[in-house]
Amino acid sequence: MQVVNEKIILGIDPGTNVMGYGVIKIVGNKPQMMAMGVIDLRKLGDSYLKLGRIFERVTGIIDEYLPDELAIEAPFFGKNVQSMLKLGRAQGVAIAAAIHHDIPIHEYAPLKIKMAITGQGQASKEQVAGMLKRLLHLDETEMPKFMDATDALAAAYCHFMQMGRPETDTHYHGWKDFVRRNQNKVACLHSTDKQRNNQININKPI
Repeated sequence: MQVVNEKIILGIDPGTNVMGYGVIKIVGNKPQMMAMGVIDLRKLGDSYLKLGRIFERVTGIIDEYLPDELAIEAPFFGKNVQSMLKLGRAQGVAIAAAIHHDIPIHEYAPLKIKMAITGQGQASKEQVAGMLKRLLHLDETEMPKFMDATDALAAAYCHFMQMGRPETDTHYHGWKDFVRRNQNKVACLHSTDKQRNNQININKPI
């Protein structure tokens, strides 16, 4: 691992009802937790309003903590196609917010994040949260209600662990690079925009 004087990493755990975020600051190659929490989307029934809220809140978090890089968990590919589609949209909007601020994006599979934190690819959310508590010396009062927040913090910590090692996960260098490697996601978002053009503007607060 290379020595890092100072760097701020924003971690995101994508979700369509609750999206987690965690921010760590690397000082003298030692990570410190700056913040973690969730973006609660449960009261927004319309999926397009949820996407707008995600863009708005992620942009606000970026403006507040000024991260140097984004580490985001890759969607888990299950059997429910609709759920995968919605999760992919949520992840894409969070990535777009980072790209809009010229922040490099690093995408990690859930298994790799769990391995980096606990050494077990099948670790539970509780095990991940417990290990982060020890690694970052967190008090019980700092532990969040929703484990989406600790999952996001885990993504950030995973990226910290990977710094200085050969790149093995997805890394986007900008919007053109993201579009080139995610034609299906971009086409889906473009189709959605055409269908609901007058319902939401993600550049304005909801």
